[in-house]
Amino acid sequence: MSRVVHLHIGAPKTGTTYLQDRLLLNASSLTRHGVTVPVGRGGRSDLFHFRAALDLLDQDWGGSPGHANGAWDAMVKRVNRADGNVVISHEILAGAKPDKIAKAMNDLAGNEVHVVYSARDLGRQLPAAWQESIKQGRKWPFKRFLTKVERGQTWFFNAMDLPRVLSQWGAKLPPERVHVVTVPHDRGPNGDELWLRFCRAFSIDPAWAPLDSERDNRSLGIAETSLLRKLNRRLELGVWREPAYDNLIREVLAQEVLVSRAAIPVRLPPERFDFAEERAQAWIDWVKGSGVDVIGDVEDLRPRRPAEGEVWRNPDRVRAKLELGAALDALAVMTQEAASRAAADTVSDKVRQTVRRLRDR
Repeated sequence: MSRVVHLHIGAPKTGTTYLQDRLLLNASSLTRHGVTVPVGRGGRSDLFHFRAALDLLDQDWGGSPGHANGAWDAMVKRVNRADGNVVISHEILAGAKPDKIAKAMNDLAGNEVHVVYSARDLGRQLPAAWQESIKQGRKWPFKRFLTKVERGQTWFFNAMDLPRVLSQWGAKLPPERVHVVTVPHDRGPNGDELWLRFCRAFSIDPAWAPLDSERDNRSLGIAETSLLRKLNRRLELGVWREPAYDNLIREVLAQEVLVSRAAIPVRLPPERFDFAEERAQAWIDWVKGSGVDVIGDVEDLRPRRPAEGEVWRNPDRVRAKLELGAALDALAVMTQEAASRAAADTVSDKVRQTVRRLRDR
């Protein structure tokens, strides 16, 4: 019997952070039950899968130059040495170009490959994707981001458009080996409905992975996202900033400080729901016509319009008072962080250089 490789390719913002962390936490237990989640030398499966995806896609960000070199070949070797089933997971694979997909499939050809794609309705997906892009260093306003998505001009569109992604990744696979996991609108009676769907996709008994994850990659509010966007613009670091800044801004400021605040959520503008509903119908029609395996309910792909009379708050025009509260919380924590770091001198030198540059404008 051939080895089964479940290749989870995203899409972004469909619970992938939670999934990867839960697989990491339960890796030993899963191995005892015949499921391998490949790890690198450091023992972190999530980082190993990230670097393998970067290497496959010929990209180099999120670490020191060259940090991903050789990671994809190392992944393939670990897959071929594994006993039983294997799970590979990273969301940036969704937007891969055809030549990279062909390489992945050729490298894994000695195995029974199943592609798993998690999909979420655009009513929730687009606000989450815009916030993620701001965390990564983008400066664009929400309106511009949405317009580019509707025109098919962004990586996010390429990674989120279900028919496009699965037509490419599933081109040489029978439809029963292509699995669509829909992200439920409701978390289920125990709050773990999405996890249970992932388990079915990977042929995992939930009892094999009892340890839960607290990494749910929560969303930012309108004031918090606006603050981060302006900080990106002020620092002029670009999207692929160096690791020291990436850790401070994305890991500490965005994902620890700002997400913990009581906030006004980012919502899709009412006038954009027509596009979201149109794409949902196209996705559902494609899924039903393709014969791929659906885990969940295709109706989860339809966005839910806001209740009548609900006021929409524009994240591109946030009141200064709201931003000030977020900024003071951020300043307090970042000051404590800088003071406690062993390498604070290096960070301080760079901060001083930035201040001088701003002063000289």
